[in-house]
Amino acid sequence: MAELATIARPYANAVFDMAKRDGSLDAWSSTLALLDEITQDERVELMLDDPGMPAAAKAQKLADLCGDEIQVSGRLFLQSLADNDRLSLVSEVREQFEALRAEEQRSLEVEVISAFPLTDAQSEELKNALNRRFNKDITIVASVDETLLGGARIRAGDVVIDGSVRGKLNKLAETLVQV
Repeated sequence: MAELATIARPYANAVFDMAKRDGSLDAWSSTLALLDEITQDERVELMLDDPGMPAAAKAQKLADLCGDEIQVSGRLFLQSLADNDRLSLVSEVREQFEALRAEEQRSLEVEVISAFPLTDAQSEELKNALNRRFNKDITIVASVDETLLGGARIRAGDVVIDGSVRGKLNKLAETLVQV
């Protein structure tokens, strides 16, 4: 959702700038991953949506759920989100932070969804081709979706390459309908 992305951007940028300055990109990545995981829990979502609970109490409860795994800076981050009624943005802030981190580290995680499992040779060939295209260190996260019939769908950041048989058939059907 574009609106959430726009609202989350200043928080992600601020956390990224601070983490870069302090040399704590990995620590912040872990903190945001933990917070994202916790806020995805059904019970926590209900707590965050409770209009009767003050925002500061929600932030404190989230920090308590993290225990010793969250530093003072993470608690202050939660408090800042709570002060502006933005605790629901944790997931979007994490996503944007990770994108900034990947750009900084010149790496890109690429999701490859194929009809059949990739062989090591296919994975390496794809990795090399994507490395040349994006000029970044590529990490492939592969999964299988039998409904594709054949081929693969590749998602690298906001670029989607649909080389699946199903995608090609859908495109052909659209073309035939337009004629």
